[in-house]
This record gives sequence, structure tokens and C-alpha cells, in this order.
Amino acid sequence: MPRADDPGAPIAARGTSGAARAAAAGDRRAGEPATADTLATVSPLVTAPRRKASGAPSVAPRTGGAFVRITIDQAFAVALAAALALLVFTTRGGNMLAPSTRAQIAAVALGAIGAIALVLAGATGRAWGAGTFVCFASVVALTAISISWSVQPDNSWQAADQALSYLAVFAAAGVLARIAPDRWPGVAGAVAIVSAAIAGYALLEKVLIASLDAGDPYGRLLGLFGYWNATGLIAALGLPACLWAGARREGGRASHALAVPAIGVLVAVIVLSYSRGSVAAAAIGVGLWFALVPLRLRAALVLALGCAGGGAIALWALHTHPLSADYEPMAAKITAGHHFGIVLLVVLAIQTIAGFAAAVAMRRAQIGERLRRRIGTTLIVLVALVPVAGIGALASSSRGLPGEVSHIWQTVTDPNAVVNNSAGRLENLGSTRARYWSEAITVGEHALLKGVGAGGFRTARARYANDSLPVDAHGYLPETFADLGLIGIALNLALLAAWCIAAGRTVGVRNRLRAPAGREAEHAGMLTLLAVAITFGVSSAVDWTWLVPGTAVPALICAGWLAGRGPLTQTIGRLQRRRRLSASPGAGFAVTAVAALALLAAWVVWQPLRSQDALAAAEVQSASSPATAIADARAAQADDPLSYEPLLILSAIFRSAGDPDAARRQLARAVALQPGNYVPWFALGEYDLQARRPRSALNEIEHGLALDPSSSEGQSDLAQARAES
Repeated sequence: MPRADDPGAPIAARGTSGAARAAAAGDRRAGEPATADTLATVSPLVTAPRRKASGAPSVAPRTGGAFVRITIDQAFAVALAAALALLVFTTRGGNMLAPSTRAQIAAVALGAIGAIALVLAGATGRAWGAGTFVCFASVVALTAISISWSVQPDNSWQAADQALSYLAVFAAAGVLARIAPDRWPGVAGAVAIVSAAIAGYALLEKVLIASLDAGDPYGRLLGLFGYWNATGLIAALGLPACLWAGARREGGRASHALAVPAIGVLVAVIVLSYSRGSVAAAAIGVGLWFALVPLRLRAALVLALGCAGGGAIALWALHTHPLSADYEPMAAKITAGHHFGIVLLVVLAIQTIAGFAAAVAMRRAQIGERLRRRIGTTLIVLVALVPVAGIGALASSSRGLPGEVSHIWQTVTDPNAVVNNSAGRLENLGSTRARYWSEAITVGEHALLKGVGAGGFRTARARYANDSLPVDAHGYLPETFADLGLIGIALNLALLAAWCIAAGRTVGVRNRLRAPAGREAEHAGMLTLLAVAITFGVSSAVDWTWLVPGTAVPALICAGWLAGRGPLTQTIGRLQRRRRLSASPGAGFAVTAVAALALLAAWVVWQPLRSQDALAAAEVQSASSPATAIADARAAQADDPLSYEPLLILSAIFRSAGDPDAARRQLARAVALQPGNYVPWFALGEYDLQARRPRSALNEIEHGLALDPSSSEGQSDLAQARAES
């Protein structure tokens, strides 16, 4: 009778040392086949069966080989998780230029290193994922080209920099999957580690609010990102990875046990972030994982224990007013936070004990094939009954099923919906997304083919909105349509199709998602990476989390690995160690070209930051040393010739120095640089109004109001200009 964690194919115990055989025999019942679980001590998060050069599974080596292999996987997972955590800590919400620029340069360097490694080391097999890379590169190229017609080209420059860095991360992951495919457990393990760590820090902010988050007046979890939805998303990304870590047959007891409290932390953060998009993304990601990965019974136990603890944590916080409400007194928050810390420690301790008990049970329990099928069928039926019950509840309401569906649709698409930041938003279907999406569609319709330029929606929306807030469209497709038009939509759909084909090839869509013989563990890992990537895609469809590097990069790594890995039946990653650089005349040129392009790209990415630093220096020196300030402002304008901000600073400096003609020339240059942006027009109009040129000011202010009709200052200046003309 097979065990619950038996992979289905016994692995011969011969070839192991006597001590290993004795240890294996002591950990299993008499008469049971030795499995990968009993032949090696497995790390808490990462382990994969060793493969032969031919791609067939192999037994553990006789002496110490398994330990060395496991240590490499552990080191890779921890190193990658540390790098991702550092990315989150430094870039936060992605709206700070300095840390984002450094991260982008690091990503470009990483992509270049991967390309050089691929050229020098080489690997057998086809270049899987090359088509996806080309499609991704075409999207990046369009983003950069859009600078030429953008309403705010400096924003487009920075958008192109970010897109280039994302491409570099995607490509580096694909290259690593090609030259070191056995390191896949490190990727899934890193996602599990970093998501649990960042989510745990978010909860710690509630415990130590005076030290970590004293300036936050809201009850929602902001976390390191300073953005609720990103905090909820990082937790959602970790759920499939933690399910894999807790349910996989190759994992050790520590992996199974620690997955339970990790899931508890993730579930609590998703709920306490009050992020409906994260809830939807988590539900779809977890549902997809259960639908595809054949570890359902084990994972169901891990998920149930994790959700029980996470639900308890969330319920306690939601029913503690100082933690869940906005604008509460700090003293009350501090006291409630300390109590919350005690609750966290107790719940997580109980979950850890329960996790270890579940790990022991999963290893020792014997479940017959018939009972296994019955339990699986019961779980599927219970899940299927959820939507049936929902439909029944809608049908029994006073509006009836058609009326309820119509009401829900009207609520979701109402552009005037107002939702506060309380926990009640989790039950409210309305949001401001309908308004932003409508505005994005309107902006795109007025620039149908090529849009208003990457990053231009924030500026262009002011013409059609009731405010000029610098917000994004809260959806990748609506914003892409506004920024890059139908061309951008077409290229992005081509990228999506290419990636789906590449990822489908890796997980075996043509083989009905069945794992190749000897590849069961890796197949489950690839499906886990797929669930992580799709979770991120769902969130990006209803939010602007793709602009947050800390949430986008883990998903890009998973997506890039899937694209570059290729079919699991194919042998890749056998490095051509005997290949010399001199043996391939084109290799030296390729390495030089990659290095040169990487240096050029890094220099381009760096320029906006150099401009910002010079501009800050000019503002500091403007009062004490006008000549130095002028030099700094001109340096800022030279570093970023697409930005109007250095010209506004120059105008202010010249005006203070008593040179009004030079001051006005700078404002005129700003208008000529960005004629589709209302800010330079208003600045020039206000200057002419103060310089007693009401007729000129009237024309300029009218241009500004045409681009931003809701500006109260513009309306006031217009009235003054009309009165003085």
C-alpha cells in the first residue's frame, strides 16, 4: 500500500552507504520502498533530485554528495531571496529615482553577465524562449521610441529605463534556466522566503508601530512598499511557493512545518492590506496551483492549517479598533500593537507545532489509492459547490439572479464610486478603477495608433478628468492603450502569446500537463512558478503593481525561467567546458559587444538621476551663489534634456538675478519642449501675468486650461488676465 508521500517509483537503495541505508530503514515501515525522502536529508526549502547527463534521475551519491547538492540549492535560494529583499527595502514603491536607478543598473549588469555566460559557457539544446525575448525587446523598443512623441518625454525615458531593466531580469532568469536548470528549487524557495519575510515585516510594523511606522495614520497595512496593494500582492505571490514547499515529496520536515506559519503570515497580510485585487490574485493563483499540481491532499492540509492561523491573526487585528481604524491615537496603537505581538507569537508557535505534526503524519500515513481518489473527489466537489452556492444566494435575493448580476456590473463599472480605506472595502465591489480605466480609454482613443507616450497617462488624463492628480490607470492594458496605443497593445499581446507558448512547452501542455518520467519534482516546481507568474498577471490587470520593482521582479524571474527552460524531456544545461574562446572567433566579438551595450545602457539609465542631483544642488545654491546655481541647472538640463524642470529652475534664478528676458526665454523653451504638458504653459502664463503682459498671459493660460481644465489656479489666473487685458 503506497504511502501518502510516495512518488510512485521506488529508488534503489543500493549504492548508498550502510549508514544511509540504516537511516533510511529507520524512517520507513518494514516492507515499504525506499524513496527520495528516505535517502537524503532534505533542506527546509530547496532540493531537487540529481540528474544524470542524459537527463534521467539518479540516486544520491555514496558519500556526502546529497549534502553538497542540497547546500548549493540552499545557498542559491537564500542568496536570491536576500537580493529580492534588498530590492524591496531600497526601492520601496518604486517612486524614488535614486534607489530605482541603482536597481535598474544592477539589473542591466545582471542581464549582461547572463548573456556573456551563455556565450562563453554555452549549453546544449535549442534556444528556448528566444521568441519571447524578442517580443519583450520589441515592447521595450516601442517604449523608448515613444519618447519622440510623448506628452512628457522625461517620464517616457524613465519608463523605458524600467522596461529595459525588467527585460534584463527576464533574460537573466531564462539564461540561468538554460545553463543551470537543476537550480529551479532555489527560485521557488526564494519566492517563498522573500514573500514570508516582507509580509512578516508588514505585521511587525503593527507590533512596533512607534518605531517602524509612526507616520502612517491608516489601519491598512502599508508595509515596506508604502502601498497597500503591493503589500497584499507580495503575500499573494508567496502562497503557491509556500504550498509547494510544504507539500512536495522531496522536502524535509522543516520545509513542511515552516510552510504552515508562513502561509498564516501571508494570509493575514492579504486580509489586513484590505486589497481586493490581492485577494482575487491569491485565490486564482492558489486555485490554479491546486488544479495543476498533483500534490493536492498534502497541500490541502498545509493550506488548512495555515489559513486557520492566518484567519485568527487577521480576525484579532480587525476586531482591535486601534489597529484596523484610521487616525487612532498613537498611545492606543502602541498598546494594541504590543498585544498583537503576543497574539502573533502564540499563533505562529502553535502553527509551527501543528506543521511539524502534519509533516510527521504526511510521512507516516498510508493512504490507499481508492481513499485518495475519494478524498480528492470530495475536495473538488466542495470547491465546485462554492460558486454554485454563490449563484443560489444571488438567485434567492430580492433582485433575482439577473437583477443581482446587473447590479454587480453597474457597481463595478460605476466611475463615480467612492470606497474608503476601512476593512469594509473587502465587501464592496465599487472602486475608482472604473473611472481611471474610462479615462485611459478616452486618452487612448484620442491617440489611437501610438498613444501619448510611455508614462504619459498621468499628464494626458488631466484634459479629460476632473482633477490633475498624478495617478496611473490601475490596469496594465488600459494604461498601455493610453500610453502606447494599438501598437503597444498588439506588441504586448504578441509577448503574452509567445510567453504562453514557451511556458506551455515547459509545463507540457501538449502532454496534458503530465510530468515526464523522472521529472515529477521539477514539473511540480515549474507549475508553481507558473502559478506565481499568473498571480502577478492578475494583479497587474487591476492595479499598477507592475511599476513596483519589489513585486514585479520575482514574477519576472519565474516567467523568465519558464520561458528559458524548455521541455522537461530535453537535456539542457550540460556546459561545454572544453570550449575555448579562441575556438569560436565570433565569441570574443559577442562578449565585447554585450559589455559595450551594457555600459551604454547603464549610462543612459543613470542620466535622469544625475540630472536630479544637479537640480537639487542648483536649488540649494540659488540664493547664495547664483552663478554656481546656473551652472548646476544647466548641467541638469544637459543630463536630461527632455525634462522641463531644470528650465523652470533656471528661469527662477535669472529672475532673482535681475535678468527677466533670460528668465522668460527658459519658460518659453520649457513650453516648446513639452507643448502637451500643462505645467510649462501655466508657468509661462503666470510669469507674463506678473510681468504686466496680460494679453500674452491670456493666450498661454488658455492653452494650459485646455490641457488641464480643472486647475483652480489656472482659472484664477485666467480671470485676472481677462480683467487686465
